[in-house]
Amino acid sequence: MHLPPLLRRVLLRLAGSVPLLVLLAFAVFAFLDLAPGDIAVRIAGETASAADVDRIRRSLGLDEPLLSRFGNWLADAVRGDLGTSLSSGEQVSDMLASRIPVTLSLLLVSLSIAIVVGFAAGLVAALRSGSFLDRLLSTLSAVSIAAPPFWIGLVLAYVFAIQLSWFPAVGYAPFADGPVEWLRTLLLPAIALAAIPAAEVMRQLRGSLQDVLATDYVLAARAKGLRTTALVGKHGLKNAAIPVVTVLGFRVAQVIGSTVVVESVFNIQGIGSLLVRAVLQRDIPVVLGVTLMTTIFVVVVNLLVDLSYGYFSPRSLVQS
Repeated sequence: MHLPPLLRRVLLRLAGSVPLLVLLAFAVFAFLDLAPGDIAVRIAGETASAADVDRIRRSLGLDEPLLSRFGNWLADAVRGDLGTSLSSGEQVSDMLASRIPVTLSLLLVSLSIAIVVGFAAGLVAALRSGSFLDRLLSTLSAVSIAAPPFWIGLVLAYVFAIQLSWFPAVGYAPFADGPVEWLRTLLLPAIALAAIPAAEVMRQLRGSLQDVLATDYVLAARAKGLRTTALVGKHGLKNAAIPVVTVLGFRVAQVIGSTVVVESVFNIQGIGSLLVRAVLQRDIPVVLGVTLMTTIFVVVVNLLVDLSYGYFSPRSLVQS
């Protein structure tokens, strides 16, 4: 049966992501199993007897072989059951459900800032190439890429939360408490997360747009009297967007990783802080649940990036 190119690409990408998810989950499972310490001893307590530790180990299934335990977890995960936390006894799916909206809100605000600031700065730098403003924006982007997100977060918290008291230093207010308060609690950590992707978007758009504006057909259109705004809007941005979108897709995974430290700086109870606590406690079901959800999110983002090529360059779908 002949499938449309777009649908064929989606199905191939989704099928190819399944072994990736399984291999990544097994790698996390195996590394945590090799880590020093015994979660059964920690749960039983320092004064527990060997019999009590063995009983807890059997009740948690920790006495079974590694492959058997992973197979049981995988079979349950396929049915939508991510298991229960070894530390708290809560359902992992319930723990994720309470944390995912927090982290998604932070990602939404940070990526929005990165896209708006990055595109605006890249557009200005490309149109004012060689000027003082271009050099200033390039310098600022280099500094942003070099600065770790947690350091930027600490500086922002010290200046705008502690010294100026414009924003709260820690905590998170849900959207139900009001969009203004929700945004106030997210703005500083979102800026810390957005600094690197915004700088990357700016640099990529600047270089790509300069290359597009130097092509023969753009120069011919300029010679015919077409305005610069029309050239950029009609020819420049769309043709220059593919490398920008590609870089932005790569940066999404790094932003998710950076939420671990940024959420800790601002005491935001999202997926990042949940993962840190689960790793320290060797809570394998929680770590696997977080890994699975974040990997699925990255796969979906990369799929959307891949599909966007069909808009920016329709030939890419025909050639796939």
